[in-house]
Amino acid sequence: MSSILTNTGAMVALQSLKSINAGLQKTQDEISTGKSVSNAKDNSAIWAISKVMESDVQGFKAISSSLALGDSTVSVGRQAAEAVTDLLTKMKDKVVNSQEANVDREKIQSDISALRDQIGSVVAAAQFNGLNLLSNEKTTAAYTAAGRVDGSGIVNILSSLDRSGSSVTASDIEVTKQDLSTRTGTKGSLALGATALTAAGTATANGAAAATYTINGEVATAGRTKTVMAGDSYSFQMTVFDSAANGSPFTAAAAAKQEATYVAKDGDTTADVAKGMADMMKFRLAEQGLEKDFDISVSNNVISVTNNTATALAASAAANVDLDAGGTTSGGLQMLSEFNVLTEKGASAALAGIESLIQTSVNSASAFGSTAGRIETQAKFVSGLTDALKAGIGSLVDANMEEASARLQALQVQQQLGVQALSIANQAPQSILSLFR
Repeated sequence: MSSILTNTGAMVALQSLKSINAGLQKTQDEISTGKSVSNAKDNSAIWAISKVMESDVQGFKAISSSLALGDSTVSVGRQAAEAVTDLLTKMKDKVVNSQEANVDREKIQSDISALRDQIGSVVAAAQFNGLNLLSNEKTTAAYTAAGRVDGSGIVNILSSLDRSGSSVTASDIEVTKQDLSTRTGTKGSLALGATALTAAGTATANGAAAATYTINGEVATAGRTKTVMAGDSYSFQMTVFDSAANGSPFTAAAAAKQEATYVAKDGDTTADVAKGMADMMKFRLAEQGLEKDFDISVSNNVISVTNNTATALAASAAANVDLDAGGTTSGGLQMLSEFNVLTEKGASAALAGIESLIQTSVNSASAFGSTAGRIETQAKFVSGLTDALKAGIGSLVDANMEEASARLQALQVQQQLGVQALSIANQAPQSILSLFR
């Protein structure tokens, strides 16, 4: 049956042409944008996944910048620490020369002072974008019983974003400051509790006594947040050693001058305090010519003293050690400020101290080198991960241009045929006119 009111053929041809035009439009959009999924309407699930991944890519770009900044900062610290090590090695040469009796100690002392000043200049200049990893000086207000916010001596470098479900957490690479300044710390005035240090004496075959001093730190005092805080001062009264070796202690004035004092830096542990304290004790012993009478060693947070004299060595913490908070922090190379080779004992003390200072500097450079290697490895990983994420996003939303090109040509042909089919279907009712002629 033919009808001039309802042209079914034209309706079918028209719907077919609309479908072809819609496909042609979608293909043209893919070619124009280069994406098969360019908005949420195209594929909401894929679009959502791609947007989350794109945000991660932007985050990792920021992380790459953070790692680059951190790498530069650590590299400055490492190079400065290596320079300080070289200067200390030169200083050791001067100190060794000063051990001879027939040398010009005044000129040697002048050279040592010049090298010390140069070390100070290197440390002061070792900053990048205002951050100096070789100076760990506490700048907050003095510690009181009311408390004080204490730092950690650690600089965090943003290194990664860890996604778990819908949440994201940041990961950091920790860089520990390595203080190589020659700053001399000052004792605090707020007494710490008795638990901060314990001491014990052990009888030996010759009737003398060996002593151990255990650095425990203090957390019971009001306002404290950590076992060891910046400004904690540990002062050993060296009179006990002179009394054991010579039978008579220093005069009061000499005793005050010959204290072995160590003031904790930001981030120090009990082991750090023990090492710093032992180094100062060895230095003071050498200053008095007593280095052969006592052997001092350190294991973790325990200082052990072996007494080579026949007189018992008291081990009472109350008698030998003064523990206070609120001091100004010591520099890692504070002992340099006390080097004086003008006398034979002073030269011996400098020789006893220079090795520990060189080791401190070497350890600092090594720590920075290790951290720099980790930062470099993480930077390479982040770069590779970013590329992988970009490739993954591309596989989800990018258009296959070869397929799009072939599909475009096919749809153009179909469009032309659809137009012709619609034209033929529209002409079909014309045949009805012949029935009325």
